[in-house]
Amino acid sequence: MIEAVEKYKGFFKEKKCCVIIPTYNNHKTLASVINGVFEYTNQIIVVNDGSTDSTPDILNTFNYLDIVSYPKNKGKGYALRKGLRFAWNKGYKYAITIDSDGQHYVSDLPKFIEKLDESPNAIIIGSRNMNQSSVPGKSSFGHKFSNFWFRFETGINAPDTQSGFRLYPLEPLSKMIFFTRKYEFEIEVIVRAAWKGVDVTSVPIQVYYAPKETRVSHFRPFRDFTRVSILNTLLVFYALLIVKPFKFVRSLNKKNIKEFYRKQILQNEEPNHKIVFALMLGLFMGVAPVWGYQMLIAFGIAHLLKLNKVIVIVASNISIPPMIPIILFASFKTGGLFIEANKLSLKYNSDINLDMIKDNILQYIVGSLVFGVILALFTGVIAFVLLSIFRKGPQLQEEFVKP
Repeated sequence: MIEAVEKYKGFFKEKKCCVIIPTYNNHKTLASVINGVFEYTNQIIVVNDGSTDSTPDILNTFNYLDIVSYPKNKGKGYALRKGLRFAWNKGYKYAITIDSDGQHYVSDLPKFIEKLDESPNAIIIGSRNMNQSSVPGKSSFGHKFSNFWFRFETGINAPDTQSGFRLYPLEPLSKMIFFTRKYEFEIEVIVRAAWKGVDVTSVPIQVYYAPKETRVSHFRPFRDFTRVSILNTLLVFYALLIVKPFKFVRSLNKKNIKEFYRKQILQNEEPNHKIVFALMLGLFMGVAPVWGYQMLIAFGIAHLLKLNKVIVIVASNISIPPMIPIILFASFKTGGLFIEANKLSLKYNSDINLDMIKDNILQYIVGSLVFGVILALFTGVIAFVLLSIFRKGPQLQEEFVKP
């Protein structure tokens, strides 16, 4: 056992990995957590997040800690940000974060080190068993809620996005600026890191929830859950408006464009007019003034009308960032034909900004709807003509193959 522990101390040094323990008024469990971590490594950073109990006295009894401390409590997210930045500046490549309330088992630390060989550039999250009877109901609900939105925002199916026991690769995080300070930071960091191309994976861990009467938690259900919900709303909006369209554009190449044309156009058994209606719906929704939700609404309408969802979603991606100024300009110009306003003289790329949209919202809404209809009809007519010339309908194809 002693040899195994010493082996892991060597691994921590070899991997340049430290352990960060953020703490706020956990004097009953802090010392035991530190002692437990010390069995595996002395590369420990404790962030004292403005504790008002005996935490400073406890920390003074240890002579091998790096301590980051400040007088006023600012939240777990802020403490983690300070700890991660301190670790990076000190030369570490990785940092494992573990809570100071005793809910995590330090004996699970080796699992993260072992996983590093398999996933050296990933955020590794300790996945808890949330089906055990001791798990509070609010934690189980928050766990499912968070996992769902993380999958929607990133496309990654992670089993436990709320666990605070995790390993971070510090180099990619050092280039990012974070904004949240409370518990929602642990959502922000994995979503935004995933958008930057950082892998997110997991290892199974144990978890201990003390009996309700002795449990110490600084999580404020209403306030903190509201913060997480607001953050997820912003992340979803950004994902739909920026991340997913950019990802779609980056994925385009000659090969998959040909594949799309072959499967969705040439080999599509639907009649030409249904393909054209799908294209027109996608284009209209891409211009419609529902930024951030175009694809979601387009998908729902396509489902109701039984149109080709792939064509609808692809066409709705006309609102990718490089096209947004053109769409806004055309919408305002079109709206100026119907709404009396002073913006008909605006210049492309110089007058288009958020303040102009806010001050002339009616002109923009009317113009975008009318422009969307015009664009859809114009493109639809051209598409129908081209399909009629170059593509045989299903009925003609059937007749063609008959002996």
